Amino acid sequence: MIERLSIARQKLAGIGQDHILHFFGTLDSSGREKLLGQIESVDWQEAARLAQSHVLDSESAAIPHDLEPAPYYPHVPTDNLSDKYHKARLLGEQLIRENKVAAFTVAGGQGTRLGWDGPKGSFPATPIRKLPLFGCFAEYILRSQEKYNATVPWYIMTSPDNEVQTRDVFECHNYFGIDRDNIMFFPQAMMPAFDRQTGKVLLASTDSIALSPNGHGGSLKALYTSGAIDDMKTRGIEQISYTQVDNPLVRVIDPLFIGLHVADGAQMSSKMLPKTFEKEKLGNFCLVNSKMAVIEYSDLPDELASQRLNNGQLRFCAGSIAIHLIGLDFVESLNASSDSEGFALPYHRAEKAVPHVDLQTANRIEPTAPNAVKLESFVFDALPLCDVSIVYETDRVEEFAPIKNADADPLAESVDSPHTSSQLQIERAARWLQRKGVAVPRRDGQRVDAVIEISQRTAIEADDLNGVQLPQEIGRGSQVLL
Repeated sequence: MIERLSIARQKLAGIGQDHILHFFGTLDSSGREKLLGQIESVDWQEAARLAQSHVLDSESAAIPHDLEPAPYYPHVPTDNLSDKYHKARLLGEQLIRENKVAAFTVAGGQGTRLGWDGPKGSFPATPIRKLPLFGCFAEYILRSQEKYNATVPWYIMTSPDNEVQTRDVFECHNYFGIDRDNIMFFPQAMMPAFDRQTGKVLLASTDSIALSPNGHGGSLKALYTSGAIDDMKTRGIEQISYTQVDNPLVRVIDPLFIGLHVADGAQMSSKMLPKTFEKEKLGNFCLVNSKMAVIEYSDLPDELASQRLNNGQLRFCAGSIAIHLIGLDFVESLNASSDSEGFALPYHRAEKAVPHVDLQTANRIEPTAPNAVKLESFVFDALPLCDVSIVYETDRVEEFAPIKNADADPLAESVDSPHTSSQLQIERAARWLQRKGVAVPRRDGQRVDAVIEISQRTAIEADDLNGVQLPQEIGRGSQVLL
């Protein structure tokens, strides 16, 4: 510990942050271990650079004036795209069979907003079985491996707060049936909060730095620093399918999307949904100087957000839903910068009220106004760094039923809640069954009047139901699990 303390003191003194050790002499052995562990987990050269550039010298980024709507591949191909889609699907399937595609789940969040005590990925998500979110993705991967006679390794980014709990969830569920050797966990890096006026790192307590996750863009750095990229390279992986943990309907491995991405020579590609209204809380895919970019819904000027085409569709209609296909080589290039800027993605500042300890009195201060700057990077900020980046439209019912807010949260109006997610899962299952000739009861011809769940071990797309013994009809008010 003496050697570790000496290294930490020297490192922090060199960047003017040695006050972090102010209370070290008063701590017991566990407190000293905790603080030293946190200090050793932070990239202090990067922190010092960001404190200067984003806290002390920060300027607000201006929204570009030359925004154009991003082009995208439609969900249903037009006649001139049908052949391309067919070939892309075959290409994607070939790459999966050749074990060149990995699944990557960003799962650093806790279930706090859902009233759930545990990692968000352990939240019960399906209508009947209440299968955890992690289980939904595991079943998708298992079905894909069976369907394509392939191995799809699964990389899961946790956070320091839920790493141990996440591993426990997987052990408790016997890794949801997936070979343990094909799952790799690694934690997201944390970034200290800085005093807004001085750039000094704040202490949350006498033995703890005020830390927060470095944003979902940090996942592309964590892939590299954790050794996940090296592991992928030994397996021959070329493409990484990036998804977030809150969406039980997500196509974890989508051959058509993979094929379109690879056929066009893209470095990083994205899925989108058509926005249902002007200020729907989805980032907007745009072109800026002919480069793909995402402009946050809150930053898109009202006059652009409200523009419509002659057919009434929003001109800026392509909403980001955080589903990406990323080339392994591209992730390496983002981390390979040898200049002083380090990791290639930019950081964004957010002024927050952060509780902290007063260095003179050791008393905890609870600010009522923003006193600190938190920094995070966004994964979509990698898009402008691509030579080629495509956007593919997906279907809301087929692939987007996120669980973000508690059902009883009045501020969220139950949007993206367990209830709305369950209804979308039931609707997708009903549509698949109706395509196969099964009669499904509906109330007033709309909402399904039954609870239906299709395990992703059974089907990950409607045609997987071919050959499955199906009922002729679903009873009104019944529960059906396939």
